[in-house]
Amino acid sequence: MLTIEDLLKSVKTYNKNGIKAIKKAYEYANLMHAGQMRNSGDPYIVHPLNVAYILSEMHADTDTICAGLLHDTLEDTKSTKEEIENLFNSDVANLVDGVTKMGKMNFSSKAEQEMANTRKIITSIKNDIRIIIIKLADRLHNMRTLEFKSEFKQKENAIETMEIFVPLAYYIGAYRIKNELEDLSFRYIEPYQYMKVEDQVGKFLHVNNPYIYEMLKCIEGLLNDEKMPYETKTRIKNIYGVYKSLNNDVSNINEMHDLISIKIMVKEIRDCYITLGLIHSKYNPLNEKFKDYICNPKVNLYRSLHTTVFGPHERLVQTQIRTFEMDQIASFGIMTYWYKKSKDVRNLMQEEVRKKFELYKSLTDIDRMFEDNMEFVSHVKNEVFLDKIYVYAQNGEMVELPKGSTIIDLAFKLSDEIGAKLEAAKVNDKIIYDLGYILNNNDRVVIITDENSLLPKEEWIDKVRTSYAKNKIKQLLKNKENT
Repeated sequence: MLTIEDLLKSVKTYNKNGIKAIKKAYEYANLMHAGQMRNSGDPYIVHPLNVAYILSEMHADTDTICAGLLHDTLEDTKSTKEEIENLFNSDVANLVDGVTKMGKMNFSSKAEQEMANTRKIITSIKNDIRIIIIKLADRLHNMRTLEFKSEFKQKENAIETMEIFVPLAYYIGAYRIKNELEDLSFRYIEPYQYMKVEDQVGKFLHVNNPYIYEMLKCIEGLLNDEKMPYETKTRIKNIYGVYKSLNNDVSNINEMHDLISIKIMVKEIRDCYITLGLIHSKYNPLNEKFKDYICNPKVNLYRSLHTTVFGPHERLVQTQIRTFEMDQIASFGIMTYWYKKSKDVRNLMQEEVRKKFELYKSLTDIDRMFEDNMEFVSHVKNEVFLDKIYVYAQNGEMVELPKGSTIIDLAFKLSDEIGAKLEAAKVNDKIIYDLGYILNNNDRVVIITDENSLLPKEEWIDKVRTSYAKNKIKQLLKNKENT
């Protein structure tokens, strides 16, 4: 069982100055939760301790770890926000309040309460991204101990985790948490399929590990000859990731090109491309599987070169090439800022989220459009959290859109002015005048505008996928009527 000494030992590796405050938060949480037990039979304090420990593994700052220890005190004890603020500080109090569910008395039904609480967590990205990070750590430990719940609660929690927390983890770049949450949820939602895929992955690794090892040693030899500083790792795709890639057909597992990936970390970006050349000089690439996420990062800041090559004995093997900093971001996403040990890390994180995260803009737009909590959550799930497509727009800019988006959606995504003056588009070098044309992944799209446009047409409303485009069209039509 995890103890406070384990947590403090973890924190001491990177933040000795925070030990006193963290001890105080633990003692207060232990006092407030005294006599409370978890379904497992453990004292309740074990849960906040684990949440804080997960946060310490990300090198979370002192206030975030204190809030992790205190995250259930407002909801489950007689503690108050004012008391926490007096004992610690306003930041800790606001973080704890941010992860605390709204009381039942404010709602007429449990469903309304759940929707409001979901909205509260999702929209906390606008105020303090650390609230979402604490909530992810909280959900991760709860999913790790889900066996102590009833079968109904297991599936209910697993489905909610897949629908809400997995996408949140992905969008802030927390891949480690995302992958574990996916597998834990999948195990409860489809236990038979989980075991089936797990068994097949085990067999695949048993057969293919020797070939991967042979290829890894060859690549290391090439890098040693170049006297280039590097590190290598192997990455195994998570169980749910394999299941999703195979579309439930496990018999095709031997055809997967990325079940095992060789990861190569180097110092500089130029070294990434040199390494790519070295690998291609030895192993023939499968051109359609090459991805340059260094030039075109993913929306969660992920950057890397991906190339799939014909390895030993004609095995398809993916290699991922990145700098050491990119590798850190690939694991922890926005939490990488904690490793930089800046005094103003909270503001730096929030500014990065505001400027660079597509999630921030999408959620802000939807939050502004829908007052009703159920409508808000529904649109977030259907637009932000479901499958995406990526298209290349003007100047090769990669733009993310919900699957099923049209030319009109893209135009308004680029800017309101482009959307208002939209006339046609060139898709993969072909002129398209049907503005309801549904875009596909990797389409190359050049928007064609008309400076003399008479603003959007009313029929456009039924041709768009995104709430933002729909709302903007309605606004423009209304403005036109009033002029």
